[in-house]
Amino acid sequence: MSGDIERIVIVGAGNLATNLGEALSRCGRNVEQVFSYTEASAKALAERLNCGFTISLDEIVSGADLYIVSVKDSVLHSVLTEVVKKVGDGVVVHTAGSVPMSVFGNTNVRHGVFYPMQTFSKQKVVDFNEISIFVEASDEDTCKILEAFSRELTEKVYRLDSDKRCYLHLAAVFACNFANHCFALSDKILHAHNIPFSVMLPLIKETVGKLDALSPNNAQTGPAARRDTEVMRKHAELIGDQMTRDIYELMSKSIMRIDG
Repeated sequence: MSGDIERIVIVGAGNLATNLGEALSRCGRNVEQVFSYTEASAKALAERLNCGFTISLDEIVSGADLYIVSVKDSVLHSVLTEVVKKVGDGVVVHTAGSVPMSVFGNTNVRHGVFYPMQTFSKQKVVDFNEISIFVEASDEDTCKILEAFSRELTEKVYRLDSDKRCYLHLAAVFACNFANHCFALSDKILHAHNIPFSVMLPLIKETVGKLDALSPNNAQTGPAARRDTEVMRKHAELIGDQMTRDIYELMSKSIMRIDG
C-alpha cells in the first residue's frame, strides 16, 4: 500500500523535516513541496530536495498523497487546521512525540502520527536505518499505509497509541535532552579551566556503549553510586553557581535512591 504514496508535502523545514526530507530522497522518494513560515528555511530545504516551496499555508498544494507536518508544538493545531483542508483522499500526519492524535479534532480526513524518535540537527545527517519510528492512525488501513511507508526508511517500526507515546517522549527527554545538558555543564566547567571538551568523548562513548550489555542501573558508577559523601561534598564546594550545585546534589540523591 506504500506504493500509493507518490506525492509528498513536508510542512516544516526544521531539524526533523530536513533530515526526513533527505532520507526520503535517499530512498528514492520525491518530495513535491516544502512549507515554512521562514522563506530562507523553506528555500534552503527545497533546494536540497529539488522541489517547490511556499511560505503561505494557502499555497500548499492540494490532493497530495501524504502531508507530513513537522512544526513546533505551539503552532501545530493551527497549522493542521489549515493543512487538513488540502488533503482530500490523502493522509496527513504530525511528527510530535508529545502531542496526542486528538489534536486533529473531528475530521473525516485520514490522519495519524509518524514519530521518528531521534535527536535531529540540520548540520548532521542521521541514518534512518538506526531509528525507531512509532505510528498511530485514525483507522487500520491508514495505519498499514504508514507502517509500509515507514519501513522504506527503517525496519524498526512500531504501533504506539498517544498515551504511551507521551511516556516514550518523556523518557527520551531524560535519555537525550537532559543527558546533553549534562554534557553542556561539563563543557562549561572544563572551558573555565582551559580543558578541551574532547577529553570527555571517550568517557561519553563508553558510558553509552556499555548499555548494549548492561542495564542503566547496573552500569551506574561514580561517587554517588558508591556513596562517597566526602567526594560529593568537595565537588559541591567547587561549583560556583547555585543552580548547577543544586543539579549536582539532586542527581546524586536520585542515584543513591535508585541504587539503594
